[in-house]
Amino acid sequence: MAKNLLIVESPAKAKTIKKFLGSNYEVIASNGHVRDLPKSSVGVDVENDFQPKYITIRGKGELLSELRKAVKKADTVYLATDPDREGEAISWHLKEALKLGEGKKYKRITFNEITKNAVKGSIKQARDINMDLVDAQQARRIIDRFVGYEISPILWAKIKRGLSAGRVQSVALRLICDRENEINSFIPEAYYTLEIIAKSPDMKKPVLFRYAGTKDGKIGSRAELDTASKAIDGKELKITEIKEGQRTRKQPMPFTTSTLQQEASKKLGFATAKTMRIAQQLYEGVDIKGHGTVGLITYLRTDSVRVSDEAHAAAKSFIASNYGEDYVIDDKDIDTGKKKIQDAHEAIRPTYLDMRPVAIKDELSRDQFRLYQLIYSRFLASRMKPAVYATTSVKADCAGYPFRASASKLSFDGFMAAYSIEADEVDDNKTLAGLTEKSKLSVTEIKPEEHFTQPPAHFTEAALVKTLEELGIGRPSTYAPTISTIMNRHYIAKESKNLFVTELGEAVNAMMDKAFPVIIDVNFTANLESLFDQIEEGNIEWKTVVRNFYPDLHEAVMIAEKELESIEIKDEPAGETCELCGRDMVIKYGPHGKFIACPGFPECRNTKPYFERIGVKCPDCGGDVVIKMTKKGRRYYGCLSYPECEFMSWAKPVEEKCPKCGGYMVEKGNKLMCQNEECKNVIAKPKD
Repeated sequence: MAKNLLIVESPAKAKTIKKFLGSNYEVIASNGHVRDLPKSSVGVDVENDFQPKYITIRGKGELLSELRKAVKKADTVYLATDPDREGEAISWHLKEALKLGEGKKYKRITFNEITKNAVKGSIKQARDINMDLVDAQQARRIIDRFVGYEISPILWAKIKRGLSAGRVQSVALRLICDRENEINSFIPEAYYTLEIIAKSPDMKKPVLFRYAGTKDGKIGSRAELDTASKAIDGKELKITEIKEGQRTRKQPMPFTTSTLQQEASKKLGFATAKTMRIAQQLYEGVDIKGHGTVGLITYLRTDSVRVSDEAHAAAKSFIASNYGEDYVIDDKDIDTGKKKIQDAHEAIRPTYLDMRPVAIKDELSRDQFRLYQLIYSRFLASRMKPAVYATTSVKADCAGYPFRASASKLSFDGFMAAYSIEADEVDDNKTLAGLTEKSKLSVTEIKPEEHFTQPPAHFTEAALVKTLEELGIGRPSTYAPTISTIMNRHYIAKESKNLFVTELGEAVNAMMDKAFPVIIDVNFTANLESLFDQIEEGNIEWKTVVRNFYPDLHEAVMIAEKELESIEIKDEPAGETCELCGRDMVIKYGPHGKFIACPGFPECRNTKPYFERIGVKCPDCGGDVVIKMTKKGRRYYGCLSYPECEFMSWAKPVEEKCPKCGGYMVEKGNKLMCQNEECKNVIAKPKD
């Protein structure tokens, strides 16, 4: 009979760990949390100093009974949940639910990787539950519960039922809305560049030179561009300086949760939720032929880039054997990143370097292989020397105008031998070998060009994760569920990797901005995260944070209930009669916007698309311009006569015509901009 009971969260983790421990250990999974706040109410006793009311999660009663039977048979119970706040809280809830400590010996153990040495070593270093970690999680859970349960009913009353508000999700939505407003208000400005192609008898290929009279190489006006182009036409280019040098490209740091999500999105096209799901599989264990169930990577929820001494030494040895000593990083050059609260963790790395991705490819799914390969190669690259480029920079003069040419060549690939990475800059020329300060070059081609500044890019999941982390909002482990939530609620939509706000998302953000500006304030939310960190470090009592937070929230909710007008997203008369049953049809609001429907549903299921006229005539055919939605819920403006007329615009068209060319204009913040590519005239928006 097993003398020891070890409780983990998942069956996959239990299966992997079981093979490391002998018959003296029984390993059982709790399948995550066993207790939580009730779904039917806030579950926090405000009058009793914010005491949480935890209950057994529905469906977990039978599992708890099994665990209690196993506890009775064991001499010692080891709580082996994940090594973070959430894992610590799960262990504490298990202790409370199973009444451990009341005559039953229990210990808390953590390991960063599911390997034999790590699991057995953690048992030797067993400890008590860290209540500071538990309290940090409790504070987060209770504050998030207050935000969700107090604000969501306001959304139901003022907009529509089924909506939700969240502390982090509301800030994420605001960031996307703010970016959308920036893009919609953006007015491109013209700037000019000048390039020349020059030939030299000393070189086989022509050389591209760029104008270098300003720091960024831009010329301020068309007149200046024309003057310069005429001045250099037919003139000789004289070399004034040639510099040889080198630049290095630093090796990347190993993955944290956030950087893994970003890189998996960029390189593999994975959504953040997919990245976390597959990483969890790799961490908990995959069946490998000849090895059984193997945990292939270390713990996937971490803010740290630290690597254990053993793993670092193993990587250096592996690199020396497979790439050569010249590729092994000098210890003094290792970037340890910023010191963060969870630095007790390690970065995400492979657990066994001899488990090469290619060698076990057949044992993994396609997505598992691709993510494992990314993590594996990134870790190796982080222990390798920088890449080195030999560079050449040439300064020249033509008719008194300064020009510059550059070229670089990879002289030592360093970490790039293991990990492919996008070029940080593109050189104009492959080589400048042969040029000397005595070289004479003739200008064979002049390339004056007009450009327009570009608006900020739409957020992608990777860019949103990066921004949230930089602003200190939420924790990287929460980003995937946060993005999934606002997408599932149809607040945002994803098209070709870009995130767009929907009409519903705009309505929710507008209400949150009006009634709860503090909740969606970036600095406030980031400060709250630092308070959770302070609780974790034992510097602040968790109830102090909750006591300071709740009164202001509750007051804002009371004011919102009284003063906020309902946003008109409800059934309205459509002015049409249902041709199937004769009822007066109404305008309804669905996940992707408004539509016309028969109120006799479900007896009558007649529906039609709804198009809201904006009072502007189509510039192409004279028909009505209406608001339309893409399949994903992104708003645009199109002609009601589609498909006969294919006019569409992302920006809102207006009645005013361009005073310069007579073209149609669109709103850009408080300006109007002509859509004629050759005009692009901008005027102030008339006041209503």
